[in-house]
Amino acid sequence: MRRYLLRAWVLCWLMLVWVLLWGTASAANFIGGLAVAVLITVLLPLPVVPVEGRVHPLSLVKLILVVAYQLVLSSAQMAWLAIRPGPPPLTAVLRARVSIKSDLVLALAVNIITLIPGSIVLEIDQERRLIYVHVIDVGSDEAVAAFYDHVAQIERLLIAAFERDADWKPAITGQEEAR
Repeated sequence: MRRYLLRAWVLCWLMLVWVLLWGTASAANFIGGLAVAVLITVLLPLPVVPVEGRVHPLSLVKLILVVAYQLVLSSAQMAWLAIRPGPPPLTAVLRARVSIKSDLVLALAVNIITLIPGSIVLEIDQERRLIYVHVIDVGSDEAVAAFYDHVAQIERLLIAAFERDADWKPAITGQEEAR
């Protein structure tokens, strides 16, 4: 049932994008959008992404609020670094270990860290669960500690929202089913 609901959601989303691209909400655009959506999903199917945990709505809301706050705060910090007098800020590539189990949630963590101004993930070591992040303004020990605290906070929130140990069941991949 979940798979069919997801496919219906993808069809509706692609149809909406089609209508928005044409700029007119007409019956022809909705039908054309549905036809294009069906063609895309049939001819260009996405691989199945294993989902191992379950979503906890309250933790997800907290995650969204914290990320929104971090977006605003770091945007203001980056703006200040751009206009303040003095030399440019010191930058560095820092390595952080994350204990996220799911590759899907790890990708979400990497996207959140990259989305927040002042940092960009350069490399992910999936096997050892390490991320290498280019960080702006690491001129003090406090700034470096703040970066590691930020990564730990995002990790804790993602685990609370998607990977609680009580709900965790590793997904069976196609290779494991073939054995």
